[in-house]
Amino acid sequence: MTVYLVGAGPGDPGLLTRRGAELLALADVVVHDRLSAAELLDLAPDRAERIDVGKAPRHQRMSQEQINELLVDRGRLGQTVVRLKGGDPFVFARGSEEAQALADAGITYEVVPGITSALAVPAYAGIPVTQRFSSTSFTVVTGHEDPASGDGTVDWDAVARTGGTLVILMGVGRWPSIAARLLAAGRAPETPAAAVRWGTRPEQRTTRATLATLADHPLASPSVIVVGGVAAEELSWFEGRPLFGRTVVVTRARSQISGLADQLRALGAAVVEAPTIEIVAAADAGAALAAATARVAEFQWVVFTSPNGVARTFAHLPDARALAAVQVAAVGTGTAEALAERRIIADLVPHRFVAEGLLDAFPSAPDGGGRVLLAQAAAARDVLAVGLAERGWTVEVVEAYRTVAVTPDAALLDAIERADAVTFTSSSTVTNFCAALGARTAPATVASIGPVTSATAVASGLTVTVEAAEHTIDGLVEALVSALAPGR
Repeated sequence: MTVYLVGAGPGDPGLLTRRGAELLALADVVVHDRLSAAELLDLAPDRAERIDVGKAPRHQRMSQEQINELLVDRGRLGQTVVRLKGGDPFVFARGSEEAQALADAGITYEVVPGITSALAVPAYAGIPVTQRFSSTSFTVVTGHEDPASGDGTVDWDAVARTGGTLVILMGVGRWPSIAARLLAAGRAPETPAAAVRWGTRPEQRTTRATLATLADHPLASPSVIVVGGVAAEELSWFEGRPLFGRTVVVTRARSQISGLADQLRALGAAVVEAPTIEIVAAADAGAALAAATARVAEFQWVVFTSPNGVARTFAHLPDARALAAVQVAAVGTGTAEALAERRIIADLVPHRFVAEGLLDAFPSAPDGGGRVLLAQAAAARDVLAVGLAERGWTVEVVEAYRTVAVTPDAALLDAIERADAVTFTSSSTVTNFCAALGARTAPATVASIGPVTSATAVASGLTVTVEAAEHTIDGLVEALVSALAPGR
């Protein structure tokens, strides 16, 4: 019966603390505000209830009193409740009010600090809040006070006189009056000032001006405003990444999205996770694959065409030593890496990571013939099976898994239409994507992992903008950078 008040950080999911991630993984209920990155909610179990209590300017789903009551009620039910709050729960986030409500109700609670936007957002904009030779102090102040306080309790005259750097949170709505107070208190009009909106997120935008002119620019919430000499610094690193400002759709199965999505996010892209396929068991629930692996020693070769095939096959192999007398082939490096994770080094990986490339490299059957076990998807092309048979091999094709369509909802389809690019890693992702898209418009940039996928895309009416030179996830990312990076 514990409620955890967890600081989610300012937006970048990588800034969540280790303790916060541990608690999300255990949550029965996640009560989150609108600043929480969607990826953070994915850290909670699928069974966990997710309740959005986010507040926006001039709009709120729940009042603070209702949120307090919700936390108390769920705590009394004996659920593990994670209250996920933007930034730090105790830095202008009303976490103390929630803690007090829990304490008054006798509910056990724990506070998990988060990285405050007052420090992280300026850093992501390349603005140090202190500098040894100029700004030796900083002051954090809220620009949005309790309406009951009338003109407010912040002594802006005193704040102006403190010197150093001013970091103002939630101040956009009152910025003209705040700036006027600071100027009237003696701050120089030419003092550098910057507003960073959606800091630490792919949507981050930095507006640089002066104390006297920042209000002349279009500002919007949520923004962190920095006033002081440091606001003129442009130690840019976050906004200078090659895919910053771009939105990319990833269509892989949900279980496989993370690797590609993580690489794209590291390069600055906003990622729309839109799985169009789901990997499921073979139609016979794996019976044929289990039977084949039980007599794997009868084969001279086992051929894998994907990491999924590797995973499904090894689920039936209790000991890798069963392959001791068998040679193993992998169509590409991703499949070979999946084998390596299971202590199996592929005997054959072609230079071209397609079925035709494997056929070109595959040896002919010895005198008297030989047997090949081919574990692949239910809807896979028959190129390998036919080609190996023509080389004298007896091929036993076993269905290792199936791909089934996943239909995006209307909100996800809207996000897809607004994106800059879409990535395809297999023909099935293309087919299902086009079926789900219907009459809607695909993103302008279409990136394909290889020629087979590209051919399916073209046949489906898409124009392939870029194709990975190396038919791997890394190759696909490189192709996207070449197409979307500034100046390319």
